[in-house]
Amino acid sequence: MHELGIVFHIIRSVEEVAAQNNLRRVSSVTLELGEVSGIIPSYLTDCWNWACAKNDLMRGAELVIEQIDAVTFCEACEQTYGTVEHGRTCPHCGGDRTFLVQGNETTIKEIATPDEEPSSPGACEQL
Repeated sequence: MHELGIVFHIIRSVEEVAAQNNLRRVSSVTLELGEVSGIIPSYLTDCWNWACAKNDLMRGAELVIEQIDAVTFCEACEQTYGTVEHGRTCPHCGGDRTFLVQGNETTIKEIATPDEEPSSPGACEQL
């Protein structure tokens, strides 16, 4: 289960941001998760809850997952399409010269503290 390693990485990243900003508690972390990232959201949430319970900064913090749809680009007809629905073969022209343009990323989008409403920070971290 690689989700546990991913959770540890996210928590370390949040701890670094918290130290830089003198935060004592985190209430939620919003994660952008690509549809074809290979990460299973329910496993990630289970690992998150377990790991956060053991960390003073993160205890009780909610993990909010926002899915990023997978999109593929066809070099032959220069169209994009849903990767999950159609795979590597372009539904527009039948071409196979395609590549994924989004949908495999994992990005920390937002870190919220109990004292504030969630708001996007200036920079996101790509995992």
